Amino acid sequence: MQPSAGAQGELTCLLIARSRFRDLGQKRHKVVVPDSAHGTNPASAHFAGFETVEVASNERGEVDIEKLRETVDGDTAVVMLTLPNTLGLFESRIHEIEQIVHGAGALLYMDGANFNAIVGLVRPGDVPFDFLHLNLHKTFATPHGGGGPGAGPIGVSEALAPYLPRPLPSRREDGTFFLDDDRPRSVGRVHSWLGNFGILVRAYSYLVYHGSDGLKELSEGAVLGANYLMSRVRRAFDLPYDRPCMHEFVLSGSRQKAGGVSTMDMAKRLLDHGFHPPTVYFPLIVPEAMMIEPTESENVETLDRFADALLAIAREAEEDPDSVRSAPHTTPVGRLDEAGANRHPNVCWGGRCG
Repeated sequence: MQPSAGAQGELTCLLIARSRFRDLGQKRHKVVVPDSAHGTNPASAHFAGFETVEVASNERGEVDIEKLRETVDGDTAVVMLTLPNTLGLFESRIHEIEQIVHGAGALLYMDGANFNAIVGLVRPGDVPFDFLHLNLHKTFATPHGGGGPGAGPIGVSEALAPYLPRPLPSRREDGTFFLDDDRPRSVGRVHSWLGNFGILVRAYSYLVYHGSDGLKELSEGAVLGANYLMSRVRRAFDLPYDRPCMHEFVLSGSRQKAGGVSTMDMAKRLLDHGFHPPTVYFPLIVPEAMMIEPTESENVETLDRFADALLAIAREAEEDPDSVRSAPHTTPVGRLDEAGANRHPNVCWGGRCG
């Protein structure tokens, strides 16, 4: 429960993997990451002392099995896999992937960033994954953004349990609990005390409130909403992977870009329609990417308003491109020099600092 973010959960699992192979006397130094992965995957691998090796996706948007087979070898420590992946697609050959990874003696890690699509539908331990992290802010209704606090708890197989951060809440034979700090193989602390306790309680309350049937229904709602939106807007944009999605899908603005309107322009124009823009330019393997991810709590009226806004912007990109390129028009501040703001931030208010 200690990790305070999904990325820290990743790092903790990779530290566990490093300790595990050290104890086995194996000097494995590679972490294999799909080309569609979150940027935190290679960053965490590097921070834990591993070399990152990228594996390509195939025409279906899934891991290329033959490329994976060529990449995974005796130097591979971990294969990190997001399920569903960042294209919003389920890895249909997940059991073949597992056999390749475990057949080489490596560990299979599940990036749980998209777990909100499969709660109650897929049990990671049945794959079987060796370890995973969960983003509580995305799947179990805890706060996100603004600096936190956050939580990215991890789950591990029994073989990896001795390496979990300490102290570990444990149960005595008489049923009472204690903090077990006598764990010589632990990777140590990764957060002060026991993590962000209030966030964990909120997530637990959400779990108890909905129960197993309710959580499954939420996952199904997320998947239904994403597929509904995709069906409404698909003809106005390029759809790189034309297949049913899970909780999200990725459009490409390449058609509009060819006419002089970028995905960034369309994202800014969405502000004029009262919507916060979705993630853009990610995953990196999709040109002019626009990741559409409705939450499971959105009703059909909101989904329709969002679809109508996207369709209107697509029409404007053809009929009045300047109105899109110059957006936003209704916000207190217009188009900003974002690169300049990052390079030369002004963090003062009213000309006064300190």
